[in-house]
Amino acid sequence: MKTENKVALVLGSVKGIGKGIGLALSKEGFIVALNYFDWEEKLDELKHDFSEIDSQYIITRTNLMKTDKIQGLVDKVIGRFGRLDILINNIERGGWPVVHGPYTCDQWDLEVSTTLRAKQWVFECSLPYLRASGDGVVINISSIAGMVGRSGPVSYIFNEGYSAANRGISLLTETWARLGAPNVRVNEIMLGIIETRHGEKTRGWGLLTDAQKEAIIDHTLVKRTGTIEDVVKAVCFLVKDAPFMTGSVLRIDGGYVLGGEKVSPMPDPYKRDSFQHPLEG
Repeated sequence: MKTENKVALVLGSVKGIGKGIGLALSKEGFIVALNYFDWEEKLDELKHDFSEIDSQYIITRTNLMKTDKIQGLVDKVIGRFGRLDILINNIERGGWPVVHGPYTCDQWDLEVSTTLRAKQWVFECSLPYLRASGDGVVINISSIAGMVGRSGPVSYIFNEGYSAANRGISLLTETWARLGAPNVRVNEIMLGIIETRHGEKTRGWGLLTDAQKEAIIDHTLVKRTGTIEDVVKAVCFLVKDAPFMTGSVLRIDGGYVLGGEKVSPMPDPYKRDSFQHPLEG
């Protein structure tokens, strides 16, 4: 994808992964619209970081849980820049049984309306403009919670509502890829434990015991949590270098999903009592 005059809308961009993606796209030459809602205390830092880049951008504040506000966000981007080429659907809320405790109806509704519902309506409002681009890109950011749920070492991190919402994102990715074809590519980045998303730079991580943290790292094949840069590199690949890729899920989890299964050693073929030829009775 050529970057000249192309416009990207990045959700959840006031800090962490969203901010990292916004900065990377801006440095690549894209015009960036950054939306946030909470974490107001991080806004000055966001403005400072973007002021050092010679590229156009705007910062908007929209509560995406209020679906009637979403069209206004998209209209603001179109009114300012005249087009929309990339949608980074990076918005979520929830997980963390260790933080929130037992479920309440309000917690469930908050997680589903943010993590799943808001993505749907942002896509609906953006799709006409992404199609008009002729080379539109949508990236849904999701979590391995949609695969592992509340099980294993991450039982303290992923609860059922958050996990169910993230499993739903994969269905949306596939459906949207069909709806957008051939002019809009839709892919998904499924995250494991990332430093600013359920990792060591979050409040919830600090509530885990050392043993609980070690269990998560031990279950991860590369033996570490992910970084913002790990995610940014995957986003840039999907935006710029994957023109034949749509409807796919790119899992960035350090091998957490695979880590629980051990590989048994092959038997020694020279020891008859531990090896039997398949043609021998």
